Amino acid sequence: MPAQEGPRAGRFAWPRTHPLAFDVALAVAVFAAILCGSVAEPHGPHGPRFGERPLLASTVVLAALACAALVLRRRLPRTVLAATGSLTIVELVVESNDPRAPVAAASVIALFTVASRTDRPTTWRVGALTVVVLTASAMLFGEHPWYAQENLAIFAWTGMAAACGDAVRSRRAYVDAIRERAERAERTREEEARRRVAEERMRIARELHDVVAHHIALVNVQAGVASHVMDNRPDQAKQALAHVREASRSALEELRATVGLLRQSDDPKAPTEPAPGLGVLDQLVEGFVRAGLPVDLEIPRPPGALPGSVDLTAYRVVQEALTNVHKHAGAGARATVRIVRSEAVLTVTVLDDGAGRAGVPRQRGGDRPSAEPGEAAEPAESGGGHGLIGMRERVFALRGTVVTGPRAAGGFQVRVTLPLQAVHTGEPA
Repeated sequence: MPAQEGPRAGRFAWPRTHPLAFDVALAVAVFAAILCGSVAEPHGPHGPRFGERPLLASTVVLAALACAALVLRRRLPRTVLAATGSLTIVELVVESNDPRAPVAAASVIALFTVASRTDRPTTWRVGALTVVVLTASAMLFGEHPWYAQENLAIFAWTGMAAACGDAVRSRRAYVDAIRERAERAERTREEEARRRVAEERMRIARELHDVVAHHIALVNVQAGVASHVMDNRPDQAKQALAHVREASRSALEELRATVGLLRQSDDPKAPTEPAPGLGVLDQLVEGFVRAGLPVDLEIPRPPGALPGSVDLTAYRVVQEALTNVHKHAGAGARATVRIVRSEAVLTVTVLDDGAGRAGVPRQRGGDRPSAEPGEAAEPAESGGGHGLIGMRERVFALRGTVVTGPRAAGGFQVRVTLPLQAVHTGEPA
């Protein structure tokens, strides 16, 4: 449980946070164990008996040197193993008349350290060499006969030390891999969350732009007309103000629908996109006609039922294109909207015959015209609006193509092709 893991983790973390203090304490404990083992008689009638054998000065010196070397076992593991192994052999040779070999305990600790801090091939090589050398030395200079249990004990303890050290190293590597995988998953989750937030912000920005830019453009034009004719033709001024009121009401309704989507984000039954689609295209065109922009709507065959993302994108394309015509094409311009559906794609084309203000070719929305269908037309580095940029983002999210640019006969064109097959995208259209 979490409440119990904290204190436990704190206790086991102390050797890692204070390695030198831990190694000093370990060296002292091993030194005490060696001294106790050197004076104990393991073959007493009732088990081991302490104080039966004298404590030799050579044993104390060799044990002190071996245990002092253990303090450096983390920094110089192989050197410490070589030193403790040599001291073990020296003890076996010096005390051949009364063999005890308790200094071998330091060699066991040193071999464990080497195995836990190196790779497996090194552990096999160093461990096998240590086991063979110490066991052979014990059989030659230790207890007689050569197969005495004290000699075999050195073989067992050194072999077990190498195996345990390798197991500790493997578990440490496994835990590190698990921790790294968890950290990487956490970073990936955070990056995915940031990406989704950025995509949602872009989607909301496009919706607000499409809603506000269209209606505010109409309000601006009609307000200008009302101001111009207010004194001389009050009837036309009233009519223009009525259009302003209607356009502003439509803008408020669409804004309310968009904001409603944000408030209903936790409701699985809430709609995921605003309502407009090609089904209300007539109302959109009528609004532009009332604002003074003649629009010819050409739909050779009704498109029928469309995927929701395609239907909304087609509507927004027409809305943005007509808004640009109304803002940039100049007085007297005429627009044509053509919608053609085939088995695989829906093609939306918006043309106008305006020559632009002062006869200057238009580059609307701060974008350069794209060269070929299917190519991602790059936005110009300088420019104002984001209309065509948002249009392209919508279309490319559905794997469609966009072509925008001046027409050879004059005016401007926007042609969008949207595939009708289901497209899996990371972003709502």
